[in-house]
Amino acid sequence: MNRTVARKLAGNFHGFRIPWRNFSNNAAAKAYSTNSGQPSSETSDQQYDIAIIGGGMVGMALACSLANTPLTKHLNVAIIDSNPALGRRPCIKKEDIPDPRVSTVTPASISFFKDIGAWQYVEQHRHAYFDKMQVWDYTGLGYTRYNALDVNKDILGCVVENKVLLSSLLSCMQNADSQKKIYASRLTSMAILPNSSSMGTDGMLSPMALFNHGRLAKLELSDGNSLYAKLVVGADGAKSRVRELAGFRTTGWNYSQNAIICTVEHEVENNCAWQRFLPAGPIALLPIGDKFSNIVWTMNPKESSECKSMDEDLFLKVVNHALDYGYGPHPTSSLLGNSDVLSWLKGDMAISTKECFEVPPKAVKLISDRMVFPLSLMHANDYAARHVVLIGDAAHTVHPLAGQGVNMGFGDASALSRIIAEGVAVGTDIGEVSLLKKYESDRKAANITMMAVLDGFQKAYSIDFGPFNVLRAAAFHGAHYISPLKKSIISFASGEQRLPLFSTLVP
Repeated sequence: MNRTVARKLAGNFHGFRIPWRNFSNNAAAKAYSTNSGQPSSETSDQQYDIAIIGGGMVGMALACSLANTPLTKHLNVAIIDSNPALGRRPCIKKEDIPDPRVSTVTPASISFFKDIGAWQYVEQHRHAYFDKMQVWDYTGLGYTRYNALDVNKDILGCVVENKVLLSSLLSCMQNADSQKKIYASRLTSMAILPNSSSMGTDGMLSPMALFNHGRLAKLELSDGNSLYAKLVVGADGAKSRVRELAGFRTTGWNYSQNAIICTVEHEVENNCAWQRFLPAGPIALLPIGDKFSNIVWTMNPKESSECKSMDEDLFLKVVNHALDYGYGPHPTSSLLGNSDVLSWLKGDMAISTKECFEVPPKAVKLISDRMVFPLSLMHANDYAARHVVLIGDAAHTVHPLAGQGVNMGFGDASALSRIIAEGVAVGTDIGEVSLLKKYESDRKAANITMMAVLDGFQKAYSIDFGPFNVLRAAAFHGAHYISPLKKSIISFASGEQRLPLFSTLVP
């Protein structure tokens, strides 16, 4: 679909470099370390098997997976994040207004959460499963309906507030029988020395000696603590300090687009995910339960500034206009009328093929602040080097049009946890680059495929040109009426299979 993007992102796939020098940052912030929520101001030189930099959803998912996997639950894990709330037991009240920051969790990610014991906590809070989705074009030339029954599933996904996902992961980790410590601090420097073969038994040497022989990475924190770890995991987001200190280069570009997000209320329950492609970018309406929905609207920076500052009534009018007749008419049932031109490709008729176009429920109240953030694509040329590995947004960021960003991160966490367990099983040093490159090889192929697809969609819907609009409409109707294609798209978006097209584009 987007071969150029795939080839660019796949560059340097097999290459890696190992940083030998020490990096530091003079900026420091007051922080404290916590162990099961108890603060401490003591500085120390402590050794860990794994240091996870970043206690967001992806970093905590990795920590939970390690803590709940028999082969890795004994590992001593440090989590470094400046958010002091990570050291406290989470508390979310049912009557709290929904936060506008949400994630659409795919069936594959839900399975991962169930495997590590975290999904049971998600289900104790507000969440919204959905089994239907409608996608359409502002030109009125095409639409596609998806139904979980098309692939013999109960759901297409679940929309969950980010604070609920993080709280559930924290509860899961705190209830696990494992060795972990949370440092409410920031990483200021990291050093890794060349490996030396002339040394005694690891268990007989101090952390400093192991570091001097290249067996451990050394981390300096803003609270004065010095930590040593066999493996440093960068889960610290798009502006990753770990990625910067390790010297990983990136490929990417800005989209000259912003996303505005907020929470709205309806008069009726919304059980479907809706997405309409508009001239400046897509608008999505996602159910989050209790008659609430989340808006994710991509537009140019000028429009986003205007939408953020306009009064509530006008904003609701603009949102409802964009999800209804704004910019163009409702799609007709078929670009090809009642002809059977595609009949030979249809195969067994999918359930959703018989579903007609529907208008989304009206938003009647704005119940959250409107938040705006810029959009970009970024991909690290390498995910792994000796003693260092990247996961989540530290390794890749994508356009939010399909809600795949955090699911890619959960896929990283699942794969890395599995690779670490395999290394432990055979007695391999978990910081060895040969082991970590197995994780990179697995996840880079999957991530590049998803990024190329999303970037291709973004570019395809940035063009407003008559003949091209007709081609887009044909693609919509192909996805709607050709059942094998529809089922393949659903499985790919659910995280359960890769598109065959991309199997030859990445190593």
